[in-house]
Amino acid sequence: MQILDGIKLAKEIKQEIKELVQNYKDQGVRVPHLGAILVGENGASQTYVDNKIKDCHFVGFESSELRLPTTISQDELIAEIVKWNNDDTLDGFIVQLPLPKHIDQEAVINAIDPNKDVDGFHPTNFGKMALEMDTFLPATPYGIMEMLERYNIPTAGKHTVVIGRSRIVGRPMSILMSKNGNPGNSTVTLTHSKTENLEHYTKSADIVITALGVPGFLKAEMIKEGAVIVDVGITRVDDATSPRGFKLAGDVDFDNVKEKAAWITPVPGGVGPMTRAMLLKNTLLAYNRKK
Repeated sequence: MQILDGIKLAKEIKQEIKELVQNYKDQGVRVPHLGAILVGENGASQTYVDNKIKDCHFVGFESSELRLPTTISQDELIAEIVKWNNDDTLDGFIVQLPLPKHIDQEAVINAIDPNKDVDGFHPTNFGKMALEMDTFLPATPYGIMEMLERYNIPTAGKHTVVIGRSRIVGRPMSILMSKNGNPGNSTVTLTHSKTENLEHYTKSADIVITALGVPGFLKAEMIKEGAVIVDVGITRVDDATSPRGFKLAGDVDFDNVKEKAAWITPVPGGVGPMTRAMLLKNTLLAYNRKK
């Protein structure tokens, strides 16, 4: 078993971006600029946005942050998004999810200029991805594709099983793994909560990508010997032995599954750092498009 080390890989990618940005500075041109809009006081969301800002500082990007109260109306939020759409100094921005319940997530995503949608969630960008056109890929699937490529994991002709069909991970992952290219050219089975006898599919899979959010769901007896396991799930689980009172757990029963897998991502330290690195790559794409 070998570890697909997202921390190590993300550091390498950020260093590559940092060197590119230094070249821009040396040429006397402006650097890429990434923004983040955060609504409310969700602790996990605040941490994600803080980390994204740290990443920007490390690679040399300019960063902007707009924090808005939970009570903001949908119209007021969209008005702020329109301002950022029209700001020529801003290459790309994200609206951190989840949003408060009184705000329609779809309306907000649709309000973002597709050319600045570095999360890759806008229907225009999703459609371009499905058609294998150049576009912003959703950051988590993009990170997984980058990981498979850089670790030279064969995907052509392999059977990939994706567990979960969310628009953020599962569905785009199934599209990307079946695309014509490397990584890609897989035969993909997309499974979900209504799939009967899910174990039947995972046992035949060469690659399993799970984004279910159920700690320890994927057991050793559900995979075949030598499979590649990518764990997107991350859930806080109570743990009295931890100073924080909880630990982070993935969808995979890691300790047992690792005995059968050829490659596996840890949680934390696998897919998560790659997601943040790909947000930077998408911002770089937006910047170069404008140039």
